[in-house]
Amino acid sequence: MATFVDRYPEEASVVKACLTVAFVSLGIGAFFGLVQALHRTGVVRLFSSVDYYTVLTAHGVLLALVFTIFFLLGLFTWAITRSLERPLPNIRLTWAWVGLAQAGTVATAAAILAGFVPDIGVSADVLFTFYAPMKAHPLFYAGLAMFIVGTWLAGADWFLAYREWRKDNPDERIPLQTFMVLTTMLMWYLATIGVAVEVVVFLLPWSFGIVETVNPLLTRTLFWFFGHPVVYFWLMPAYLMWYTILPKLAGGRLFSDPLARVVFVLFLLLSTPVGIHHQYLDPGIAEGFKFIAMTNTMFLLLPSLLTAFTVVASMEHGARQRGGEGRLRWLGALPWRDPAFTGMALAGLMFAAGGFSGMINAGMNINYLIHNTLWVPGHFHLTVGTAVALTMMAGSYWLVPQLTGRKLYSRPIGLAQVVLWFVGMVFMSNAMHRAGLAGVPRRTAEPQYNSFDFTTTMGSIEELQLQIAVGGTLLFVSVVLFSFNMLASAIEDPVETPVDDRLPAPLSGADGSPRVLDNLRLWTAIAVVLVVLAYTLPLASIVQDAGLFGNVPGVPMLIGNFVESLAGVIA
Repeated sequence: MATFVDRYPEEASVVKACLTVAFVSLGIGAFFGLVQALHRTGVVRLFSSVDYYTVLTAHGVLLALVFTIFFLLGLFTWAITRSLERPLPNIRLTWAWVGLAQAGTVATAAAILAGFVPDIGVSADVLFTFYAPMKAHPLFYAGLAMFIVGTWLAGADWFLAYREWRKDNPDERIPLQTFMVLTTMLMWYLATIGVAVEVVVFLLPWSFGIVETVNPLLTRTLFWFFGHPVVYFWLMPAYLMWYTILPKLAGGRLFSDPLARVVFVLFLLLSTPVGIHHQYLDPGIAEGFKFIAMTNTMFLLLPSLLTAFTVVASMEHGARQRGGEGRLRWLGALPWRDPAFTGMALAGLMFAAGGFSGMINAGMNINYLIHNTLWVPGHFHLTVGTAVALTMMAGSYWLVPQLTGRKLYSRPIGLAQVVLWFVGMVFMSNAMHRAGLAGVPRRTAEPQYNSFDFTTTMGSIEELQLQIAVGGTLLFVSVVLFSFNMLASAIEDPVETPVDDRLPAPLSGADGSPRVLDNLRLWTAIAVVLVVLAYTLPLASIVQDAGLFGNVPGVPMLIGNFVESLAGVIA
C-alpha cells in the first residue's frame, strides 16, 4: 500500500512544513520554560528578573499558540485529505495560508525576543494573555493578526475541499475526520471574532498611538471571548487522534462514531459562551453574568465525560481483540511498548486529572481561593501541556513516517520520551497545585516576599519548588529526546512496509445516528445565538460604564487622530 506522501505529495509537503514550525517552536518554547522554572525556584538564574516577562511571554506564545496551532494546521490538512481521499482543490491557496501564518509567527516572535535588546525600543512583554493595560509593540499585534488570518484561510481551504467532495457525494455522511475538522473550524471562526476586534480595533491603534487610551476591561473581556475556546481549538486535534488513531493503535475500532460527532457538536455550541468564568474577580462585570458563565462551563463536562467513556471503551475493545481478559487485566494486553499509543493513553489520563482541577477553576466560590495562584498554571500544564502536547508528540511517531516515507529512528527513545514527559509533569503540576493552595502567586519572577513565608500542610515551599525545578528539567530533556528522534527519522532509510493509514470502521457507524448531526448550518446558528445571549449584555454594560475607549470620547478622537496621522504620512 502506498504511503500518504506517495498518494498526495504536495499535501504531505504542506503538512511537513507546518509540523516543522511546530517542532521548532516546541524546542525554543521548552527551553524558555526550563529557564523560567529554574529562575523562579531559585535553582539557577540565567537572566535578570527584569527579563522574566520576556521569557514568560516567549514560553507561552511559542508553546500555547504557535506549537499547538501549527500542529493543528498540519494534522487537519492530513486528516481532511486522507478522509476525503482527494487532494486539496487549490494548492496555491494552501501555500498562501502556510506562508502567511509563518510570516505572522516570525513577526510576533521577533517582537517578543527583541525585548532582550532594550536599546532598539521593541518589546512585547504582555504574556500569552495580551490584553490592556499592558502594551506591546505594533509588530507583535500585526504578527498575531497575520497568524489568525492564516488560520482563517486554512479553514476556507478545507471547506472548499469538502464542497468539492460533496458535489461528487451528495448523499454520503461526512467522513468522521472531516466532520471533526469542519466543526472545529466553525468554532474557531466564531471564537476569533473577539480577538480580532480586540487587536484590530483597540490594541493595534493604541500601540500605534492613534488612540491614547483603551477600555482595559473591554479588551480583557474580548480576549477571554477567544481565550477559553482557544483551549478547545488546541484540544480538538488531540480528540481527533484519540477518536480515530488511538483505537487503531490499540488493535480495535472506535466504539461509537455518533458519540464522537455529538462531542464535537457540543464543543461547537458550548466552547465560546463561557469565557467570563476567567473574570470572576473583575469588578466591572455583574455577578449574574458570572453565574451564567459558570453554569455554561459546567455543561462542558458532558463532552469530556462522553470522550472518556468512548475512548476507554475503544481501547478495551482493542485489548480484547489482542487476547485481553478480565475486568481490568485486559489493560495488560494493550501495546504499551508503542510510543504513539502509550503517549496518547498517558495524555488522556492526565487530561482526566486536569478536568478535576478545572472544575475548581470554574466554580465561582472556590475559584476565589486559587485565582492568580500557581494552581492555575498547574491546571494549564495538565490540559494543554500534557493532554494536548503529549498527544501531539506521541501522534507524530505514527504520523511522521507516513509523511516522509521513512522509518521512525527509535521506538525505545520515543517510549522513554513520552514516559519522561508524563513523570516530569506529575512532579511539576502536582507541586504547582499544592503551592497554589498555599497562596504562592503565578506570573512573578520572585514568588517569595521579604519577611514572609507561605504556610502549607502539604510539604514545605522549598520542597515544592524543588519538585517544580525537577519536573521542568525532565520535561526539557523529554523535548530534547523528541527533537532528536524527529531529526534522526528525517534521514532514516525508507520504510519497507508502508504505514497503513486506513482506519477501521467503528463498531457503531455514522448510519446509526440521525442525519441532523451533519447539519453544520443548524449547529452554527445555534452557537451564534448562544454567544449573543451570553455576551451582548455584559459587553454593553462594560461600554456603558467606561466608554468604548476608556474615559475619553473614543470614536471622535479615533477619527481625528487617524486623519492627523494620515495627513502626516502624506506630508
